[in-house]
Amino acid sequence: MIFYGMIQLGGSLKLTKIREDIEENTRSEQENYDNLPQNILDKLEWFKDQKIGVIFHWGLYSIAGIVESWQLSEEDQWARGDHPWRNNIDELRSDYWGLNHSFSPYNFDPDEWASICKKAGFRYMLFTTKHHDGFNMYDTAYSDYKVTQSPCPYAGEQRSDIFGSVAAAFRKKDIHVGAYYSKADWHSPFYWSPDERAKGRYASYHPIENPKRWQQFNQFAHDQLVEICRDYGDLDILWLDGGWVNTGEEILVMDTIASDIRRYQDDLLIVDRTIGGKYENYVTPERKIPEIPPKKAWESNIPIAKNWGFCPNDQYKSFEEILDNVIQVVALGGNIILGVGPKPDGSLPRESVAVLEQLGNWLNQFGFGIYDTRPAEITVPEGWYLTKKNNTIFAFARNGIAEPLPISAITDKVTKVTNLNSKRQVSDSSLTVDTDDYYQVYQID
Repeated sequence: MIFYGMIQLGGSLKLTKIREDIEENTRSEQENYDNLPQNILDKLEWFKDQKIGVIFHWGLYSIAGIVESWQLSEEDQWARGDHPWRNNIDELRSDYWGLNHSFSPYNFDPDEWASICKKAGFRYMLFTTKHHDGFNMYDTAYSDYKVTQSPCPYAGEQRSDIFGSVAAAFRKKDIHVGAYYSKADWHSPFYWSPDERAKGRYASYHPIENPKRWQQFNQFAHDQLVEICRDYGDLDILWLDGGWVNTGEEILVMDTIASDIRRYQDDLLIVDRTIGGKYENYVTPERKIPEIPPKKAWESNIPIAKNWGFCPNDQYKSFEEILDNVIQVVALGGNIILGVGPKPDGSLPRESVAVLEQLGNWLNQFGFGIYDTRPAEITVPEGWYLTKKNNTIFAFARNGIAEPLPISAITDKVTKVTNLNSKRQVSDSSLTVDTDDYYQVYQID
């Protein structure tokens, strides 16, 4: 497994960066819940049962083949690097905003997406309704910059309300649905004012100095979030990105927003990422597996490729690396959500599909040791990972790493041990790795 970063403890509220687009609140990752209503606590237990989800980052950036919409932020030079999409930032912004004239995913088939994800073993799905660029992948009433409106050539298609089409298809496969939403909006005149030059990811003005404009943006974000939660059926998760919003000067009125959206989704999990407090219902370590598990429910976010959105010639992780991540996250008590970036034509990259097929085959054989489990909280040697479901313990041993493990080190109350690879009962006093499979899996009752 690759560790992308470590949780740091102690100190005051602090954001640390792993990659330039990643902000983390190390304090919120170790805070406890405080006075959550019972229906949200119950929903969090449901969430812990799901274990594996998928998140789709899809938008105009798939046409450009760049790191989501980050190149629009002038100060985020890392996103442009040595090979920017355009050499001049003004030209880049102009050409990027104009990509809505070209977005026409003629191979978009949400039912095929859902079928692939069902076979892969995903229990829930998150979809980007809007990234930082402000292009709406659903039929919002509060912006003309959307997939359902001309000049977008896809506007007249039956499935032009992309989020609505994806949500309906996944529900038909009994996969739970959540919405990703960026709190920032670089296309909104209430955030990046047309008469001001936005230097970085933040609002182009100081909200404290211009409270009227900030109130307009607050109302805009409120209205869109209520719209998503009111008009798109049963949602389980509202995943709010753009962690610089709701810190510093840029404060949304979250009490009002949460109250109004929960009129339509009363047990909705709100994930105001990196903010902490009562509206970060679970925490989301990005591109890493935490060394110390968060105290709240949590979900590691790991893209299957190097990037969240589609980039030509991207580097894709192997099935073995993905499986390592799944097993180790679940053994620590977390969920894992894997990122897939659809191509501009609406199809899923074959490299992602190949990994998902392998993952589904593995979960079809061993998934009952993954889903609905909790951490066993037993110290074991390197290469061994344990999960627990009621009175049953599942032991996963990494081939080539794990040493023999005495059963007595796991539990002294054993009635039966089964090697799930061979489907045979084990009478030995130690668990060993005697298969060519990447992992040996034991069930201990």
